[in-house]
Amino acid sequence: MPHLIYSRKQQQAAWSEADDRELLQALKGDDETALDELIQRKTGPLLQLTNRILGDLEEARDVVQVTFLRLWENRLKYDTRWSPNTWIYRIASNLAIDHLRSRQCRERSAEPVRIYLRKVADNHAASAMARLGESEVMGIFRELAGELTEKQRLVFLLREVEELSSQEVGAIVGCRESTVRNHLFNARKILRAELVRRYPEYAGVNGRGES
Repeated sequence: MPHLIYSRKQQQAAWSEADDRELLQALKGDDETALDELIQRKTGPLLQLTNRILGDLEEARDVVQVTFLRLWENRLKYDTRWSPNTWIYRIASNLAIDHLRSRQCRERSAEPVRIYLRKVADNHAASAMARLGESEVMGIFRELAGELTEKQRLVFLLREVEELSSQEVGAIVGCRESTVRNHLFNARKILRAELVRRYPEYAGVNGRGES
């Protein structure tokens, strides 16, 4: 038994030096220590992504746990031509969207809108925005994000918040890069228009309706 424990620790130490693609390859060989390393590496980023989609940390944790279960269950399907992050993010985002659809109460994360407000606001508006309480930001997010389709919202999150490339987002969402750009353009346009219409004080708009 001590030898087995020592061997497992040795393997875990070895996997800490491996890249993600090597870990996914090891999963195909039923190596649970490789899964342990992936869990350690990816839990934080996946939790951040799913929490932004769901707006609920506890539900996001549940989705991340299921994501790793799906990784293990589908380990033989991984193709080394795929980016590891793309494959993992696609599983997580699909699970989060499915979970979101099944919820009766659809709370969303406020952070994407907070980031967007900072981008479009002038200094005065940014100061006003900084004074918003979390519940107020959540209210703004619900109003604005309600105008976006699920694809537009997910593309906006992955591209603007997670800062993934259009190619990576396309692989995760399941569409061409040109479609990603189109979704992103429309999402920005809708968010900007709704922000100006509903909350001009946070969009750097003066009293004459001009920015």
